[in-house]
This record gives sequence, C-alpha cells and structure tokens, in this order.
Amino acid sequence: MVSRATSDLGIDGKHPFDLERWLAHIASGRSDSEMATIRSAYEVAKVAHATQTRASGIPYILHCVAVADILADLRMDCSTVTAALLHDTIEDTEVTLDDLREQFGDDVATLVESVTKMRRLPGWRNDEPLPDKQHLYAENLRKMVLAMAEDVRVVLIKLADRTHNMRTLGALSEERRKRIARETLEIVAPLANRLGIWQVKWELEDLALKYLDPESYHYIASKLDERRIERLEYINNFVTTLKDHLAQAGIKAMVKGRPKHLYSIWRKMTQKQLEFENIFDVRAVRVVVDELSECYSVLGIVHTLWSYVPGEFDDYIATPKGNNYRSLHTAVMGSEGKIVEVQIRTQDMDHHAEYGVAAHWRYKEGGKFEEGFNEKVAWLRQVLEWKEETLDASEFVDQFKSDVLSDRVYVLTPEGKILDLPQGATPIDFAYAIHTGVGHSCRGAEVNGRIVTLNYQLKNGEQVKILKVKSGAPTRDWLNPHLGYIKTSRARSRISQWFKHQDFDKNVVEGRKLLERELARLNVGGTNLEKLAKRMKFDKLDHFMAAIARSDIKMGSVMNVLQESLHEHSDSLRDNFKQQSAPRKSSSGDVLIHGVGDLLT
Repeated sequence: MVSRATSDLGIDGKHPFDLERWLAHIASGRSDSEMATIRSAYEVAKVAHATQTRASGIPYILHCVAVADILADLRMDCSTVTAALLHDTIEDTEVTLDDLREQFGDDVATLVESVTKMRRLPGWRNDEPLPDKQHLYAENLRKMVLAMAEDVRVVLIKLADRTHNMRTLGALSEERRKRIARETLEIVAPLANRLGIWQVKWELEDLALKYLDPESYHYIASKLDERRIERLEYINNFVTTLKDHLAQAGIKAMVKGRPKHLYSIWRKMTQKQLEFENIFDVRAVRVVVDELSECYSVLGIVHTLWSYVPGEFDDYIATPKGNNYRSLHTAVMGSEGKIVEVQIRTQDMDHHAEYGVAAHWRYKEGGKFEEGFNEKVAWLRQVLEWKEETLDASEFVDQFKSDVLSDRVYVLTPEGKILDLPQGATPIDFAYAIHTGVGHSCRGAEVNGRIVTLNYQLKNGEQVKILKVKSGAPTRDWLNPHLGYIKTSRARSRISQWFKHQDFDKNVVEGRKLLERELARLNVGGTNLEKLAKRMKFDKLDHFMAAIARSDIKMGSVMNVLQESLHEHSDSLRDNFKQQSAPRKSSSGDVLIHGVGDLLT
C-alpha cells in the first residue's frame, strides 16, 4: 500500500536504514516539535529493541519503523506515529508505561498500553499457536473490538502492524502462515474495509491470497504480467481519448489507470465462474475532478464515447457505502470489444477513498476531532451498545462479523434518508434501525410501493415504508433464526429486551417448555436442571428459564454446556469404574470379581 518501496529507505532490512531520509519523508505537514518527538521515540525504541531480531532475521527496530511508516503514509497524527514506534516496548523490553508517560505524555502512553493489551490476543501475533479453546479467542477478540470503539487509532496501529507482519510472513512455518492469512482475510481485511482504508485492505487481501492459494495467486500475477505492456498501451490510449474530450468540455480532471488487485480478480473469477480474460476490471481508469456536478458531466461524456455495460453502473455518491466511500462506477465497451471499468469522483472523495477514517483523524484546538469525524465512524457506537448487553463472547464475535464486517445494503426511508444495514437485512431490521418504537409496532412493509413479507431481504436502493399498528409488540417468531425475520443485533437486542420486561412468571413457564422440548428432541432424559442452570452462571433455576424464554441465551449455548457436562460425567464414571474394577485379593487369597456376587475363581 505504501507509495514507494520500503527498500528505498532500508526499512526492509536489505539495505542500511537511513533514519534522516525516513524522517524527511514523513515530515510533510508536521511541526518541528512533532518531528523531534518522533525522532525521540525512534531512539527509545532502538535502544529498547537493540538485541532483538524478527523471525526473518532483520533487526526488530525496523518492524517498528515499518509500522510507523505505514501510519505516516496514512497521514496519521504525531501521537499515533510515535506510539507505533513504541508499540512493542512495554511488553518486550525493560521500558515501562510510566517511562513512556513521563517522556511522551498520556496520549501516547495510553495508545501503547491499549495496543499492548491487543498484542496479547490470540491471532494478533505471529509467534503463538491457536488457543485450545475457541471461546478464549472469541473473548479476546471482543476486548479488541471494544478497545477499538473507544479509540479507533488503536486498531489502526494494529492494522499497520498486521500489514507488515503479512509482508514478512514467509519466515514462518506453512501452518502458521495459513492460520494468520486466513484470519487476515476473515477479520482484519474486512475491518480495514469498514474503516474505509482501501490501500491497507487491498494489500492484506492480496497477501492473504498469496499464502492461502499460492497457485491462483501466481497464475493471476503471471497473467497480468504477460500482457502488461499491451494493457498499459490500451489504457493509455483510452485515457488520452477521454482527456481530450474532457478538455473540449472545459472540465479539468486527473485521468489515470487504476492499480489492479489480485484478490478482487480472483474473487470475481470464483464467484462468477469466469476465465481471467473475461474479467473487465483488469482494465480500469479513475477520473478525479474538482466539483461534484462535474462527476455526472464526466459520466455523460464517458457514456457518449463508449457503450456502457448494463448492470455495471453504481452511484455511490447518491448512496454512499457504509464506510462513507463515494464514487461513480461504470463499465464501458472500449475499442476491440474490451471492457473498461471507470471510476469518477471528486478530490475529497478520492482522498477519503485512499485514507478512509484516517483522513478525518485531525485534532482541532481543544483536542476535538475534525468536524464530521464522529459521523464517519458512527457504526462504532453500536459496538459500544453491545457492551451493555448480556452476550457471551461467541455471540459478540458473530454479531461483529454480521453487523460490522459483512457486505452492506443501502436502503431509503420514505423521506429519502439512507440507512446502512448488513446484507440480508429485513424490513424488521429497517424498522428497528429507525427507532425501537417503530420496530415494536411494525406489522408490515412496502418496498418500492409493493407489499412484502417481513422476512424479505432488502436490496440496494430500495425505498422502504413500515406499516405500523398503534399498540404493537414483537412476536417470538421474530427471534427464531430459522424463520429469517431479523439479521441485525440491534433488532434482536430490542426484541429480547421487550420480552425481558414482560411477565416474569410467563417467561419461566415458556422457558421451561422450550428447554424440555429441546431435551426431548435430543433424547436427553433425567437432566438435573438446577445443576445445568448453575453451569450457565445462574443462581436460580427460574431466572435461567426466564432467560431462555427472553432469548438472552441461545439454546445452542445451553446444549453445548450440557454436552460438556455429559462428557465430564461419562469420563468420571469411566474412571470410577476402572478404579472399582481393579482386581483385589479376597481373604482366602482368591481374586474377587466385583459385580458378580460372591463368585470366586
């Protein structure tokens, strides 16, 4: 993702590291005092890590510089770059948190402390095995997510840390490479995408593909390389033609070819069952203009010059993505029948697309964020809401993947407001996204003027109108995952809370019925429900039953605990049987066999 090869400055360890050149490279827009702080942080980190090397053999300090360099390229503030240089000091060296606080202040020290806590999480380090218990991983990931919600800079440092780790993954064993690459693809890259940091996302995805499917990676890379000159010539001719017509129209624009990303090509090949030659975004052009109105003028010129491909136009300006990405996307049939993808955006849109949330991390006087920053990360607030809910760790992670990292759908209210929901969201999810009261009173929905079922899956650009009753209430069917009424954790939480506040006695009876029905279905008789409740961390059986009825706990979680209990009981019986079955001498000297009366042999 960096704008120049790290080898230019010796960050990759192949050439001597040039501190002065690196500091000069990141100095743009930074004051002398900020640069002095960054230099001091480098000196502290260099001494602290003096005897340490990475698995690849390079000095450890170069890893710290590489992480700081990625964040500097994202134009992050001085505290973040400083903390990146120091991010491994208080765990791996003699440097203490108090030392950092005294020399660099509270902001830097707090960032380093938060990053250190995340560094202990399974999966965020390259030198640790997977935990034996999945719930431990889930709990630690939950802590990471909540830390991110408190200060997004923490996770930006970890994203930069992971990016450099992925660049140097070749030094690890194949098993560890695949494990780290898989987690990168499933959790880390989607997180970068949600934060809108496209350059980090693309690099992480490409590197993950390299280790998870090296054959496909090298095939696509070779295909891109073998026709590189031909493709560049084609794109240059396309760009020249477009520039000439834009100039005739009096539109000042930057027009250039767009970088190709192996993972996106691989994904389209696999999802659409296409051959490499039929993937059109291997030829892509980006147009950047000054004014919003010019975006649509450029679009008109592009569609006049070349025939557009039906179904390949997206207006992300009118309907921005959830990470606030805005751009016009179209695909046209160029000369020789070759398809070219064209992206059109303003300079501000291009800046946000490049740097994402990092582009808005600027402090104003008084320590406040740049205006509008909170809106850019509004989705983080829902993560903070989860902290108040009684979710177990695995549920939390499932919700994080579903509500935050999943693909998005953008729909409209009757007033034209855009709502950002996870793909698969329904009218009920839409209703609860507007207001809890709207959700509770929802009894039907219209999509683009047509009545739909409440488990209808919404699609991009649809306008949704909720049909309400005056005194409505949710139904338990909405919580049934097999019926597909809800997708979002917000809707599930609000519905569960409503049932939680209803008649406690009814919930106890309902919960017992649900549990007994499940036990009967699994043919598990004679279960001690009191003990099961205690294993589920409930002091009273009635509270356990009520929690089941309210869907505070999933039946699957209850069955998992019951299964563990049965296994433990089975093991205990087996051990006890072995102990009791050990042959012992009778008083007469014969061997006595237990369980067969007084039979002697």
